[in-house]
Amino acid sequence: MDGLVGLLKVRVVRGINLAYRDARGSDPYVVLRLGKKKLKTSVKKRSVNPIWHEELTLSVTNLNEPIKLEVFDKDTFSRDDPMGDAEIDVAPLLEVLHMDPEDIRNGAIIRSVPPSTKNCLADESHVCWRNGRFVQDMILRLKNVESGEIQLQLQWVNLPGSK
Repeated sequence: MDGLVGLLKVRVVRGINLAYRDARGSDPYVVLRLGKKKLKTSVKKRSVNPIWHEELTLSVTNLNEPIKLEVFDKDTFSRDDPMGDAEIDVAPLLEVLHMDPEDIRNGAIIRSVPPSTKNCLADESHVCWRNGRFVQDMILRLKNVESGEIQLQLQWVNLPGSK
């Protein structure tokens, strides 16, 4: 059992062109999993381009553990239908945490992560220094589904007393 390393705030911004699971669209929600922990957004009714702007905070105990993101269509009378999944690669964000932000101006892009076969990025992702925090904006392309992307923002929160 590792101790708590820090907190990762994941702002689930929106879904883009999500898959239709019902005739009238889908009722999507997002699930984040890290180890045994599971967090969910609210359900957005009848939307394949939902806007959440919801912040989910994960307690990180193991920096090598991937964060899994899944999208589901909420169904009242049957099991919720899967609408794709992705993994969130937090390594680029964690790699900049040791940097001294004194010399970094607000809004500066510290590193860019191109989409590759190793990540689920739909577009280039930027790690920035913004308002006193390291932040990474990303758009994930969902796997195992015909269409759909999820826009996220990651923000690392150091615990008091940790370096």
